[in-house]
Amino acid sequence: MTAPTRCVKVGGRDVFVFDGLVTVEESARYFAAISQASFTRTESARAHLNEFRHWVCEMPLENLPRTSLWQATERAVLQMRPGERFLPYRVYTNYAAFGDVLLTHDDAPEGEREVTALWYLCERWDTEWGGETLFFDDNGDAEIAVSPRPARLLLFDGAIRHVGKPPNRNCPVARYTFAIKLRAS
Repeated sequence: MTAPTRCVKVGGRDVFVFDGLVTVEESARYFAAISQASFTRTESARAHLNEFRHWVCEMPLENLPRTSLWQATERAVLQMRPGERFLPYRVYTNYAAFGDVLLTHDDAPEGEREVTALWYLCERWDTEWGGETLFFDDNGDAEIAVSPRPARLLLFDGAIRHVGKPPNRNCPVARYTFAIKLRAS
């Protein structure tokens, strides 16, 4: 198993960054496939703010075990939480382009034992394009930023407040993130 590239805590909760669990070529194949998928503007980081919906493409949960991304995710989660069992309950891809509004949010209520696995799907990414995922401490201060590099897996405690930033104006491609939400069983 590949060791995490980065391990940090935000408000006492874990954030792990993995590079090299799948090849960049494999990430590019997912990118090519998902860029042909149908997205709907139905996802909202905060249910009460319906005017700020963003693009999402759901994957049937039963399709997940056939993907190499799941196999790599499962190994990484076992490394992150040895001796614990987490099961996926939702799988989807987010799409963001310049001008989209993405809001800070938590994926799980405080105290819930949930993990979010976020894969960055792209053939290449330039630092000038933006699109980072930002994590915030309990006071609302940005603690860390994670760049959307090809084939990168970001694993984090779902109760950490975070936001995926849309790409900058100079970015020629969309920012795709493949999300797997997991609960302790």
